[in-house]
This record gives sequence, structure tokens and C-alpha cells, in this order.
Amino acid sequence: MKHINTILVANRGEIASRIFRTCKQMGITSVAVYTDADKNAPYVQEADLAIHIGDSEPAASYLNQNKIIAAAKQVNADAIHPGYGFLSENPDFAERCSKEDIIFIGPNVEAIRAMGSKAEAKSIMEKAKVPTIPGYKGKDQSTQTLKAEALRIGFPLLLKATYGGGGKGMRIVHKEEELDNAITSSKREAMNAFGNDDLMVEKYIASGRHIEFQVFGDQHGNVIHILERECTIQRRYQKVVEESPSPVLTQELRERMGDVAVAAVKALNYDNAGTVEFIFDETTNDFFFLEVNTRLQVEHPVTEEITGLDLVKMQIESATGMPFQVQQEDIKGNGYAIEVRVYAEDAENNFAPVNGTVHMLRYPEVEGLRVESAIRTGSEISMHYDPMIAKIIVHDSNRNSAIAKLNYVLKNTICQGTRTNLAFLQTIIENEDFIAGKYDTHFIENNIDLTAIATLNQQDKEELAIVATLYNWQQREEQRTKLRAIPSGWRNNFYEHQKEAVVINDEEITVNYRYLEDHFEVIINDEKRISEIINCSEDSIRLSTNGLQKTFAICVKDDLTYIHTPSIGNVEVTLLDRFPIKEKAKEKGGYTSPMPSKIIKLLVATGDVVKENDPLIVISSMKMESTIMADEDGIIEEIFVEEGQNVQVDHLLLKINSK
Repeated sequence: MKHINTILVANRGEIASRIFRTCKQMGITSVAVYTDADKNAPYVQEADLAIHIGDSEPAASYLNQNKIIAAAKQVNADAIHPGYGFLSENPDFAERCSKEDIIFIGPNVEAIRAMGSKAEAKSIMEKAKVPTIPGYKGKDQSTQTLKAEALRIGFPLLLKATYGGGGKGMRIVHKEEELDNAITSSKREAMNAFGNDDLMVEKYIASGRHIEFQVFGDQHGNVIHILERECTIQRRYQKVVEESPSPVLTQELRERMGDVAVAAVKALNYDNAGTVEFIFDETTNDFFFLEVNTRLQVEHPVTEEITGLDLVKMQIESATGMPFQVQQEDIKGNGYAIEVRVYAEDAENNFAPVNGTVHMLRYPEVEGLRVESAIRTGSEISMHYDPMIAKIIVHDSNRNSAIAKLNYVLKNTICQGTRTNLAFLQTIIENEDFIAGKYDTHFIENNIDLTAIATLNQQDKEELAIVATLYNWQQREEQRTKLRAIPSGWRNNFYEHQKEAVVINDEEITVNYRYLEDHFEVIINDEKRISEIINCSEDSIRLSTNGLQKTFAICVKDDLTYIHTPSIGNVEVTLLDRFPIKEKAKEKGGYTSPMPSKIIKLLVATGDVVKENDPLIVISSMKMESTIMADEDGIIEEIFVEEGQNVQVDHLLLKINSK
């Protein structure tokens, strides 16, 4: 049996932090690698050692095998843990580690190679009599062949990267005229994410549930499954909510699917952590093989919470040659666990990723709460990587209790400085169909009104306007050094009110107020309120308004005031200057970047004639591609960017003359 003293984690963010934690518990030295963008990231500080590996672009750093191997040798690392994503399912990297006498903490190279190709994995499953979805997985990857196979299979169909996962390189195609663009963009995204642009074409199962089984093997031929996770609720083909046990599986069906999952990977001599994913048709109780992920999953904490196992520890032990310490009959589920992924993204804008600084991040103290995150107060959300802020996991005795507890956690999570999907997640778990366990892969599009996610009623907006105004008053009061005996904002006309104008969700609200001995008289839209500051600190204020007391978390940066209270959530408030600078008019016919992005491809040139809905520019942000489309007919007048350029939000990309 091999011995491991030092592990280098060839990854970043929350999964690196997660692995470091187990390393410390096992007495193993942990080593981080980091890029220019991650130099000050919290996970770097959590490792015992950290090595700089270069530029922020993944291809030049986290995907660069030479740099990872060199870093491991620099510190005499016995082993490399790849985490998930990046090099975690790259058989060439696993083989390289073996040749360099470095233990790769994952399954054997042959298993990774076989399952790394979704096409080969599907062939293996077919030979093992595992039901698979009809489709094409051939080596001929010409556009002509892919189109012909697509027409044979019929619509709707799914294009997906043969090598990869996480929704990268995946497109649903509903009609023939969408095929060319879908194939081109899928191939480009797959190449960018996985270094290979091979695609599979499959019949798209429009209504189903995504259920996966955690499997585990050791180097002595033993394979077990560690129950299931339901991952049906997704956006942009990426999981949003994960739970276990699945609310739809009977014990008989759970055992049958688990047996199939174990049999499938036993044929591979599987010897570490992995996941067998199925699409499940609830109406017929049929299930079809989707893929095998030969790595630790993002959602592994769900399994850990209901079983009490440390899957990272099991990975390390298995990599050293240690036989299983548990048997299949020992695996029992205890209670219920649910995980949601908190992202820096704009749910109303097709989940567009956003970046910036997290000025305040704080979670409530709740029994059964587990948070996996490498983002802290002051962290930067970089455009170069996935915009995940945290995984919030709640464990309780039953599903209803866990959902209720999770709802409380989401309401009381303070994340100020960047837009997040917290309100979106709350909308999901408050939905009656979700609570009843009735959902499929189209749950979000069929049940959630994304346009209403950030909607505030008038009472909420006026409440926030009062909070921002009185907090600002209190801060001015504390900063005054002269005439402190006279109240701030004193007027020689007693009846004249002070005024503050704020903007909340694009609505301007004027707050009229005056200080009367120990309270404020506040008037908004002719409605009078009596407010009193109970206490106030730099980052919070407690107000009593018409007798109702509430605490509000506050963070002020320049003219922006970020306010949080559980009943409303996290909101950005702008205090208007009394002498505002005139805003620059928007360029007529101009197209701007909707998010911080990299210009992947220019699809037009100056002078080109374009029609409405023609593709103009392909951009990439946080590993996901988007296409800027023309919203009118016209002629390309000028292009202001070039391929490979990084741009910030609202950067002018091009201009169309619509005359």
C-alpha cells in the first residue's frame, strides 16, 4: 500500500478548499496552485503551500499539464487530486501522472479513457444491456454527417460534447434551420472547454428526471453505490438544486437502478469515485443511461450529509490501495439533504454571469447547515472562471423540514456587491410543485417567471428608501465635527423637510423627512410614517417604523447602498446626487457587451448587410458562450473589438446603421 504525505490539488475555488479540509484531517500536506486572477483568493491561503502557475486563462494554467506536473515536483507531492472540471477526466493527464511516479487520485486510466468519451461509454453500456437513448456517436464528425444523422433521429434532438460535461458544448435543437449554428457553437465551446470538439447527437427526451448514483470502487475489485441524488432542476444544462433521497424513487426502483450502476462500472475495474447518470421517465418507470463521470461531483456533499461518509477521504484511501472500509449493506441513508448552487448571475437576463467584488458575505447560523465556498467578504468574482459563489447544503430528518430550513437560510444569506441567484433559488423551493416533488427537467421554464424574480412591491421599495435615507443621516451625524448641538439637516423653517432621492429597481423615490427630538417624521407619496433608529453600526441599522422593528444589513460603496433584510432580500439602492452628472446618451445602433466577456468570434465585418436575428458576435464569459444577435435590419457601420479581446460590461462592440 502506498503512502501519501503531500497532495497537490490541480484545481481552484470551493472544491480546492473542500479537499484541503480533508487533507488537514488526515495529516496530509496540502498544496494549492493559483493564477494571476486567483492570487488573493481565499482557497490559496487555506493550503499549506501555494504555487503560482501563470496567466488567468485556464488553457495557460489549470489546463496546462506541464505546469501542474512541474508544480507537483517542485514540492515533492506524492499525489495530485484533480477536483472536478479542468483535468479531472483527462486520461492523458492521469497517465502522465503515473509516468511521473505521482499518484492520480481518481479511477484508473483505462476507465477514464473509456468513460471520457460519451460515445464509447454509450457503446459499453449497450454491450452491458443497459438501456440507452437512440442517437449517433460515430467518429465521422463532419458537419454534413452530423446534420444527416440529426435528420434521421428527428427533432427535438440534443447535441452534446463527447468529451466533457457541465452543459458545455450542449445545445437543444428544435428544427433543421437551427442545426448549422448549433453544431458550430457546440463544437467551438467543446473545444474551448475540453480540448476536443467531437459531438454526439441524441433524441431529446423532452420530459424526464435526472437521477444519478454515486459509485465507488477500490483496487481490490470491490464496487458499491452510495445511493442516489436527484439533479433534475437545471438551468442552461447545469444543475441548480440537488437532493437525496429522490422524492420519486421507490425502494425497489432505487435498488434496481443502483444494481445497474454498479454492474456498469464493474466492467471497467472501477477503483475510485464516480457517478452513473440516468434520465428517468416517471410515467413509465423506464430509465436510460446518460453518462459516467469519472470524478468527484460538485454535489457530493449531499451524499456525505445523508451517509456520514467523507468521499474525499475515501478517494485518497482508495488511491493508496486501501480496501473499502464499508460494504454495500453498510450504506444507509439518514434523513434528507438538499443542495443549491449560489451563482453570481442575473436570472432575469437568461442567467447571464456577472462579476465584481463581494463586499459582504454572511450566512446565518443554522443547525444542519453546510456551506462549501471559496468566496469571502472582499473576494472578486472573475470573468475567467465559473461564477459559483457557494454551495449551500442543508440536512434534516425529512424533506419538508430541510426545505423549510433551506428557505430560512436563503432569506438570511447576505451577499452584497454583486447580483446573485438567491431570490431565484428561493422562488424554486417555495414553489408548490417543487415542495410536492412534482417536477421534470423543464421545471424552471414551465414554473418560474424569471421576469418577476427581482420584482419588489411599492411597500418594499419605500421601506428600503427610508432605510437608506436614515442610515445616511446617521453616518453624517457621526462624522460632523462642528455645531454638534444642532441636529443634522437643521432648517430655520421648522416645517420644512429634508429631502433624499434614491433609485431602486429603476424607480426614483423621494423621501421627505425631519428629525423630531428622538424620532423621524418621514413622508413618501403623501404617506406619513414615524421612524426611530434603535441602533446603528457601520454595517447594519435597526429601525422601528410605525412600531415594527427590523434589522437591515448595509454596505455603502460610492453612491451605491446595498441593503439586506430577510423579508426583502439583497437589494442595491442608488442615492442620487443633488447635482447629478448628465448621463452619456446611449450610442444609436450600438451593441454593448451584456457582461464581462472575451470576444470569441466576429461573425460580421464592416459593410456587411444584416437582417434581424442574424448572429453578430460570439462572446464567452465564465466558460459559457453567448451570441449577440441583430435586433434590426441594417449595415455594419463599425466594429470596436477584435477576437481574443477581453471587455467589461457595457463595452461598445459594434454599431449598425439601420437607415
